Amino acid sequence: MRSRASESPLRRFVNWFFGWFGLRASAGFGLLFLHFPIAIIVLYAFTIEEASFVFPPPGLTTRWFGRLLERNDFWEAMVLSVLVAAVAMILALLLGTLLALAIYRANFFGKGAITLMVILPISLPGIVTGIALRSALNLTGVNFSFWTIVIGHATFCIVTVYNNVVARLRRTGYSQIEASMDLGASPLQTFRYVILPNIATALLAGGMLAFALSFDEVIVTTFTAGQQQTLPIWILDQLIRPRDRPVTNVAALFVIVATFIPILVAYRFTSEQRD
Repeated sequence: MRSRASESPLRRFVNWFFGWFGLRASAGFGLLFLHFPIAIIVLYAFTIEEASFVFPPPGLTTRWFGRLLERNDFWEAMVLSVLVAAVAMILALLLGTLLALAIYRANFFGKGAITLMVILPISLPGIVTGIALRSALNLTGVNFSFWTIVIGHATFCIVTVYNNVVARLRRTGYSQIEASMDLGASPLQTFRYVILPNIATALLAGGMLAFALSFDEVIVTTFTAGQQQTLPIWILDQLIRPRDRPVTNVAALFVIVATFIPILVAYRFTSEQRD
């Protein structure tokens, strides 16, 4: 086998260049593949034509933003989405944290099965979860309402909070909890002064991810919303109206911004947890 030292300088340069270029070209292509559709949506939110998707756009305008903001159905869908996401996030924070605290460091028969049941809703295809929820709601005779949407979203939002809190608890020294209890602190005081400060950023990151997942959820919402329309469902309904495409693109831009900010915040705090 030829040693690296015996290679000619030209061959070493060629290997280095194509290795360097190939890695970055692959990364760039992957990013382009992921974000090109988003860029198209943003671009055509400013197109001057109503029903044309000619590239490049014949002109740019911001009038569709005003047209969208004048529509009451858009605001109703937006408010419903925000409320559903906020309530689902709160439920996820409460139940996900309680599950994490109950399972953390506990060894009992069936622990693995319970953990699997907790993370299963986010692992299953959304259509499976949606059909299961709709069947359960029909069997119980519950009318579709705001709360059925919240319940559907909370099933998978809990997982994001649970995973973040469990990961942080595993990095928290249990000796701190033992020391607090040895010094006479009650379980509530131990949670407030020892556990909560350690998991605060994990709760924030999990809550932001839960909000983002709930806000742009479509499939599960379709099966649990009944006649109500969240913003993603409203956008889906608008796609069959060609002359409203620019307005639909502006609404999609709102969804992109509304989900990007929580995800960015969650990423920031998750990165801090790893540091």
